[in-house]
Amino acid sequence: MTAGPEAAQDSAVRAKYALIGAGPMGLAMAKVLKQQGIPFQGFELHSDVGGLWDITAPRSTMYDSAHLISSKTMTEFADFPMDEGVAEYPSHREMRRYFRDFARHFDLYQHYAFSCEVLSCVPLGASGAGWRLTWRDGTGAEHSDVFAGVLIANGTLAEPNTVQFKGDFSGTQIHSAQYRDPRQFADKRVLIVGAGNSGCDIAVDAIHHGKSCDISMRRGYYFVPKYVFGKPADTLGGAIRLPMWLKRRVDGMILKWFVGDAQKYGFPKPDYALYESHPVVNSLILFHAGHGDLTVRPDIDRISGKTVYFTDGSQGDYDMILTATGYLLHYPFIDRELLNWQGAAPHLYLNCMHPERDDLFVLGMVEASGLGWQGRHEQAEMVARYITGIGDKAPAAQRLQATKATDFARATGGMQYLKLARMAYYVDKATYRKSVTGWISALTQGGT
Repeated sequence: MTAGPEAAQDSAVRAKYALIGAGPMGLAMAKVLKQQGIPFQGFELHSDVGGLWDITAPRSTMYDSAHLISSKTMTEFADFPMDEGVAEYPSHREMRRYFRDFARHFDLYQHYAFSCEVLSCVPLGASGAGWRLTWRDGTGAEHSDVFAGVLIANGTLAEPNTVQFKGDFSGTQIHSAQYRDPRQFADKRVLIVGAGNSGCDIAVDAIHHGKSCDISMRRGYYFVPKYVFGKPADTLGGAIRLPMWLKRRVDGMILKWFVGDAQKYGFPKPDYALYESHPVVNSLILFHAGHGDLTVRPDIDRISGKTVYFTDGSQGDYDMILTATGYLLHYPFIDRELLNWQGAAPHLYLNCMHPERDDLFVLGMVEASGLGWQGRHEQAEMVARYITGIGDKAPAAQRLQATKATDFARATGGMQYLKLARMAYYVDKATYRKSVTGWISALTQGGT
């Protein structure tokens, strides 16, 4: 008996992978899947591509003055460079345009269902049995279908890491995720809590638009200028990889030349070695601290009304507290147990491959200084080639399958990163890319 058109359609759906997210990582994955001939259906909550880089997206955490902290040449996709007219450190507006152009150039729009929120992903059995995906479309109607596997690329910077302080604050308190426009600081005495890249960027906004600005820091940071010798700092790395002890010495000397001693402005001294946490790519904050526009405060002890008491016994009065305390990994549509969580992040081989399942992948859950979108594109290519290879029973894919099932370690290159949630998926760029590109080469050749 010949199968009818409905059965054929059902079979086609089951052969597809579900790809969640149309931000930069989702687009990279979509492009590679299309090139490798792997059928997929994309789902995106927003009405367009770009992820958090589209400030109008429902869960974007972008703010009006945001720019890349890495230069465009170190960030762009290798086969889709940014236009020459784009600034060396593009704004979020330029980045949104870039990702839309990328999606049009590689004809990715047709593969996505937009304004769709994925509600649940449930496996139908062991690896290979399929997944049932349920989602809500823009009209509020719910849908459900079965897919061959799930590719999660919904980003890492959407769920605020909120903090609670002892006491009650009678002013306005927001997380940086709720910050959009510097006019929010008008006529306010502002306290920024947290001094990562976003915290320092936003502090500069508050200095210019608020009545006053202080910044509360729990630990010290290494500050890196955006330009060294007139060129973007991240483009000056040599072709030869230096051992970490020597790299720290060389880069530390360069920072002293171009940044100086941040402690003389009141910033605490880092209690960790250079590169054991993400540096702050911002020298404007030091400029303003040196001009007396900013007061550096220690951690908060307690709050009463509009008065904040700090751990060193000092105090200050504020109208607004903005907590720039980072973000948590958030995959609300799938059970945590299915992602092999350990501590603050899923424990996956090369930050993307499940140790047991060959039909579940997390894309973009990786951070490293200088990794750029090309490093993430390589992750996507490795996953796509693995999907094809494991289906073809290719020897290289079977070796990768065995490797990811072992008691693997994160690709830190021996670095002792700080035990923080935001560092839980941090890797050493050179170590990570060497492993990923090695697997791509093996999978491309068929690997014996």
